[in-house]
Amino acid sequence: MSDVIHLLPDSVANQIAAGEVIQRPASVIKELVENSIDAGADSIQVRVKDAGRTSIQVIDNGSGMSPTDARLSFERHATSKIKSAADIYSLFTMGFRGEALASIAAVAQVELKTRRTEDELGTSILINGSVIEKQETVAAPVGTSFTVKNLFFNVPARRKFLKSNDVELRHIISEFERIVLVHPDISFSLFHNDVELYQLPGSSLKQRILHTYKSAFNSFSQQLLTIHAETSLGTIDGFVGDPQAARKRNAIQYLFVNGRYMRHPYFHKAILSCYEQLIPSGEMPNYFLYFTVDPSTIDVNVHPTKTEIKFENEAILWKIVTAAVKEALGKSTAIPSIDFDQEDAPEIPILTTANDIKAPKIDYNPSYNPFKGSGGYGASYGTSKATTGWETLYSRFESPQLVPPCEQTTEDAYVTNPFETPPVVPEQREQFFSSSDMTQSASFLPFKGHYLMTSVKSGLMIIDQRRAHIRILFDVYMSSLHNKQGFSQRLLFPEQMDLSVAEGVVLSEIWDDLQFIGFDIVELGENSYSINAVPSGIEGMNPVALIHEMIHSAIHHGDDLKESVEERIALSLARSTAIPYGQALSSEEVQKLIDDLFRSQSPGYTPDGKKILHILSNEDIDTFFKL
Repeated sequence: MSDVIHLLPDSVANQIAAGEVIQRPASVIKELVENSIDAGADSIQVRVKDAGRTSIQVIDNGSGMSPTDARLSFERHATSKIKSAADIYSLFTMGFRGEALASIAAVAQVELKTRRTEDELGTSILINGSVIEKQETVAAPVGTSFTVKNLFFNVPARRKFLKSNDVELRHIISEFERIVLVHPDISFSLFHNDVELYQLPGSSLKQRILHTYKSAFNSFSQQLLTIHAETSLGTIDGFVGDPQAARKRNAIQYLFVNGRYMRHPYFHKAILSCYEQLIPSGEMPNYFLYFTVDPSTIDVNVHPTKTEIKFENEAILWKIVTAAVKEALGKSTAIPSIDFDQEDAPEIPILTTANDIKAPKIDYNPSYNPFKGSGGYGASYGTSKATTGWETLYSRFESPQLVPPCEQTTEDAYVTNPFETPPVVPEQREQFFSSSDMTQSASFLPFKGHYLMTSVKSGLMIIDQRRAHIRILFDVYMSSLHNKQGFSQRLLFPEQMDLSVAEGVVLSEIWDDLQFIGFDIVELGENSYSINAVPSGIEGMNPVALIHEMIHSAIHHGDDLKESVEERIALSLARSTAIPYGQALSSEEVQKLIDDLFRSQSPGYTPDGKKILHILSNEDIDTFFKL
């Protein structure tokens, strides 16, 4: 029997490594930009075409590479960052495993141009799927330029499973923001199809945050509270958001350690614990926290993307984080304090030794008896109007209407307690319900502006009126989307809307669907838009907040945006325009709500699977009253 174990060719091994390191175009940009940062560049330009499918170019003015280094950089596990295993635990640089360039070259067509300051000419290398096609000396500026074309051209299965251009661009923007927020001293720019998305000059950390999110947060500067804590374990710097700036969806939350983005649910929970009782339930604060610790106390090689990081002293750092955040909130008067300078405060005289302090004198009548005389309680005790007719109250106990609970009818059940006023019983309570003739035979009793109740053949039906309205509106909006016949209502004064770059990308993807619903939106430039018309039936609502809600709902539901974008838009719009809990409905409104609900093909559940109605069976009701 022949041997069956053999070594993989380098090209195959590189493609396997690319499966872990290079997941999508954003992964390529992350690896190349991090290499540029490690090369000491202070200006980095990123250019992508078709969300990275066609071309990705990263240009920097860093130290460049010699011809030998340029060639070796594409070999597996070739790196300038480490020389021994011990170096892995003392890293402050970004990429270090030496698989990135080899993995990129294995699944794309790569062109590298680089030159060092001391060299007169640079080096150019062309690689096609791990195969070096050309290496020559060329004229080039100082620094390095990587051009990656046709990503996954030789791995059709991987290219097939890339998402739409808008989704991939959102991932690129997200990766780009993670990098620029940790290197404010470096100038960054990002272009997509030759359109500038970001132009960020070198600045302070706070200015970098404001420049990155200037379109979405006009007053963000006042919302950032400074964090600083320095201990023997390391330092924590950054900013947390004012509680008033908390957001229900898509809050901006970043954690970094030693210049590296990380996900850490443990520290995230520590920050949220500081906002308890300060923000409403369901809202999330913004924060940007930067940890600087001894590299030997963390493990950054837990995951191929190096975003999951293990800390040696997590429990102690939890306390440091909570103390630093609470201190920042306290200094900003986010935590309530006593104010002694209010205008209406009582005037307290100043105590001096010249003033004599005397006890207050209390007058009382020692002969007063509360049970005697015309002015006491005893005079009116037996003739109070509140107790007039008490005989009638107790006579109901002797009424022949009182029957055992197991034999009571619907009306008799309310007679057993003489202290409770019987509710109004609908005249047609004895008639049974069926979905076909409910509107003619059933009457609905509102309960606390939340539920509608009626008697049906099988028992007692309870309907959640808000969820019922959501189902009705969802069907209406879905019909408008499918038929592309949304009706618009022009606004008297157009509303201006400012979005972040990432939000603008999502808006462009759902633009046509918003038009079909009835929105009329005009782009003004620089991620600003004008809302000129809204769908009929939602007049009076805030259209800017409504579109923000739909955009964040689309972002929140992940990558496959196109597959169910119509459903999410319709559901988000239905939730925003449905009647709120506690709103009383007239009998005509109730009747129309019920009529429309039971015309739906799914009257029992909302589009997101929540129950609309419940029937309490006759058997369950009888069980409540059996002895």
